[in-house]
Amino acid sequence: MSDHIWGYQPTTGHTAGTDLTGYKVEATDGSIGKVDKHSDEVDSSYLVVDTGVWIFGKHVLLPAGTVTTIDQAEKKIHVALTKDQIKDSPEFDKDKHLGDAGYHEQVGGYYQTHRGI
Repeated sequence: MSDHIWGYQPTTGHTAGTDLTGYKVEATDGSIGKVDKHSDEVDSSYLVVDTGVWIFGKHVLLPAGTVTTIDQAEKKIHVALTKDQIKDSPEFDKDKHLGDAGYHEQVGGYYQTHRGI
């Protein structure tokens, strides 16, 4: 399953092309913020989540493989991570994000370790 960390699982209810910007993101133990940016790119799908005041405005990059369900009606995305796992995750780095395979490996490795993907 580790090959799919950067792709939405078929059971999430995600439809390619759906604008997820502004959707609320729910960890296994509560709300963590809203989607600021997202991508449906094959083998590089992700969410950038603005955690707001919860962890002092940190933005985190969540690989699409961490998503468990997307509720279109409620505009909520559920992820298989706790608030602490997200709080301790590598911060989103917009400069490294595009074109830096090492950064993606670091982020993907963190989530694979903490989710058992």
